[in-house]
Amino acid sequence: MDVEYLIFLLSPKCIKDTTMSSSGYTCVRYIFCYVNVLIWLSGCGILGVGIWLRVNHEGYSNLVPQYAFLSADILFILIGATTVLVTFFACCGSWFQSKCMLITYFSLVILMFLIEFSIATLAFVYRESIHDALRKDLMDGIKSHYRNTTDNGLDILWNHIHNNFYCCGYNNYEDWYEIDAWPDRRVVPESCCLPRYRSVPGCWEERNQDKWYIKGCSEQVFMWFVGQLHIVGIVGLVVSFIQLFGLISAMLLFCTVNHKRTKGHIYKAYSPT
Repeated sequence: MDVEYLIFLLSPKCIKDTTMSSSGYTCVRYIFCYVNVLIWLSGCGILGVGIWLRVNHEGYSNLVPQYAFLSADILFILIGATTVLVTFFACCGSWFQSKCMLITYFSLVILMFLIEFSIATLAFVYRESIHDALRKDLMDGIKSHYRNTTDNGLDILWNHIHNNFYCCGYNNYEDWYEIDAWPDRRVVPESCCLPRYRSVPGCWEERNQDKWYIKGCSEQVFMWFVGQLHIVGIVGLVVSFIQLFGLISAMLLFCTVNHKRTKGHIYKAYSPT
């Protein structure tokens, strides 16, 4: 070993810089690991909720039967499983200082970001088409799938919407006329009746229109969604921050893993000149 390099290693400046480097590396490593442990636990919770919905309430969490793969239980399972998988690589990569796992985690987060960006962009560009398709599918759900033999839970979902948004049908109460559940009858679900009239026999029949909610649910739900945009924005910012933190931390750990502790508290942070 070069004598000048040995003297440099023993100098106060080198020891101070090496200690600072060691402390910074260790701090980033443990914070990154512990944060991802918390996210992993959250992912397990989301996955558990999805499985519970799937097992105990299958079909009761989907408003559009034609797109059963987009039901709440499937989305919860997908989000939970993805979170568990990605954070597994993050935790193991930081704890075992594995460059392979760190770069895998980094690649998965980049892929997730690209997918999120693509979905958001397509949703914005085709928002009118999505609105029309959603309206058509919801109307078809009312017409053909309400109270059918598959027990898809649409009656429970629509009752919940009627009761919470004080509305009836998608456009208005006429959406319920002569559907497959009651052909040749111009009636509505009981949940379309105003609460004070629900004890009246036959409140759901056409002759009692003055006892029904007049407005359709599309406008009511849209106004509710607009009122929740601040929550959507906060969630989006939090997710973006976590992803950015993960990307930066993973890259720092990946680039400095060769300088990790080899023996004692000395890090390979310098090379002889």
